[in-house]
Amino acid sequence: MARNAVFPRSIQYLLAVAEHKSFTRAAEILYVSQPTLSQQIKQLEDLLNVQLLDRTSRTVRLTPAGEVYIQHARRALGELEAATRAVHELNDLSRGTLRLAMTPITDYLTIPLLVQFNSLYPGINVNTLEMPQNEMKEALAGDHVDIGIAFSSTLTTDMFSGMADSHTLMLETLSLVFGKEHHLVNQQGPLSKHSLEKETLVLLNSNYALRNHIDQYCLENSIAPHIVMEASSLSVIIEIIRSSQLATILPNTIARQQHDLYSISLLPELPHHTISLICYKNANKSPACKAFVELATAYPMNEYKTA
Repeated sequence: MARNAVFPRSIQYLLAVAEHKSFTRAAEILYVSQPTLSQQIKQLEDLLNVQLLDRTSRTVRLTPAGEVYIQHARRALGELEAATRAVHELNDLSRGTLRLAMTPITDYLTIPLLVQFNSLYPGINVNTLEMPQNEMKEALAGDHVDIGIAFSSTLTTDMFSGMADSHTLMLETLSLVFGKEHHLVNQQGPLSKHSLEKETLVLLNSNYALRNHIDQYCLENSIAPHIVMEASSLSVIIEIIRSSQLATILPNTIARQQHDLYSISLLPELPHHTISLICYKNANKSPACKAFVELATAYPMNEYKTA
């Protein structure tokens, strides 16, 4: 747990003990002696006139009063950290933080945007987190990230509807993608659904939005895909198809960015997908967040950029 100089030390110590369920481990994490830590928490209990920790068992546990108190303490710590970030970012974006959530697909597509943002605001620390899209929604709602870059399809209801502001960054087409040794390398498309069923595929696992869209496409078109491998890393998938006879389904832009990769369209056509920037609705956006949104909505990510 990071220490906050503004937050009372006794409450920081209590949070650490509650997290690690051990005075010894909490003292090690905080680089203080165990007697000092115990004394600070006892002073807090005396001040509140209530016992916050049950010390009778081998594992230290919060009492019911401790559970209630720590919920409010964590919220207060979150508010203090948000206030610190906001103050730092007010000084013409010379410092601050920006927390971005992306899927394996969107992080490949937004790398040029990240490079451009860093060149304009080198003092802003950008923290990118790769996660499935359903986790992105929870991260935005819980204020664990400032912005999500999501991958959505007309096949599915937008999971962010009603809780977020959305800005479309690009419209993307999906195709079958493979390496230079693949038997389709010289074939012209589109590829029929019956031919697709004969291909051996490596796909992202079912935690990711792209995989859900592919599964929905196959279901609606009565396609039985031959999936022999699944992965949670797009880099792994790209290297596998580059050096094997396996194929995958990816946005065309990603295929064009990679050497020795080829693509072929499918019939029926895979639906077009949008890459969207998502911010939690009514959130008090930091200056860094606002600057990133402004840059992203003006940045020519590819020829499918929408107005």
